[in-house]
Amino acid sequence: MATSSSSQRIGVVGYGHLGQYLVERILKDGAALGLTLAFVWNRNSDKLKGLVPDDLILGDLSSFSDRRCDVIIEVCHPQIVKEFGFHFLSQSHFMVGSPSALSDPSLNQKLHQAAQQSGRTLYIPSGALWGGQDIQRLNDSGALKALFIRMSKHPSCFRLTGDVLSDWTEEEGRRVLFRGSVAELCPLAPNNVNTMAAAAVAAGALGFTGVQGEIVSDTALSDYHVVEVEVTGPSGFSVHTVRRNPARLGAVTGSATYNSFWNSLLVCKGHGGRVYLC
Repeated sequence: MATSSSSQRIGVVGYGHLGQYLVERILKDGAALGLTLAFVWNRNSDKLKGLVPDDLILGDLSSFSDRRCDVIIEVCHPQIVKEFGFHFLSQSHFMVGSPSALSDPSLNQKLHQAAQQSGRTLYIPSGALWGGQDIQRLNDSGALKALFIRMSKHPSCFRLTGDVLSDWTEEEGRRVLFRGSVAELCPLAPNNVNTMAAAAVAAGALGFTGVQGEIVSDTALSDYHVVEVEVTGPSGFSVHTVRRNPARLGAVTGSATYNSFWNSLLVCKGHGGRVYLC
């Protein structure tokens, strides 16, 4: 059992399905793992009443520093990363659950610099990305030549800007919605392509403009999401992985991703002033 003096204080920003899962795990299992819940914030604080202890509800996110967190986790929307990411890093380690926000080059640079200057870590959870650490090692060795990711989901699972999918029908089958750079994809589907954004962070030499992605609507995928990753290295080296992540109809996040986020949180012990894929 961890003592209170060694506990990490965790702030959770966002109380959707993923936020609820993390809060429940910290309250249930955190003490044994050295984790203490410092606060929970949600855009609609009424949603927290009766589910989160009153003393842990943070009404005004701008007062987060009063709670003295070791790690702040964002699991709600890229806009929060844009508005508060710099401020979070000035006070604590920061785990970005919406790394699609980092497709903005200016914000990406600003948060990298903030981590370096504060000596704190900007954590990027792997989420549904399989083999992220291997991609990062290949990138760091200078051997990564190309990276392509395809994400296929039932149309009800996409949250897209615009009306790209407004006309889908159950009989439609498979439709390629977009293929191009992850930099172009992130603004189109900010809540759906965080796996691709994590890959773009891992593949730093290629970056958001160099990593290529494709999103596919498929009405046959009623029980799971599919993530395909194609990695290309030197001299004909390549790896192709296919990950099926169980998911309900309409679910943005597959069920296996929840535990992946939890495992990422357990890694957030401080890795210096840099970006770290966990």
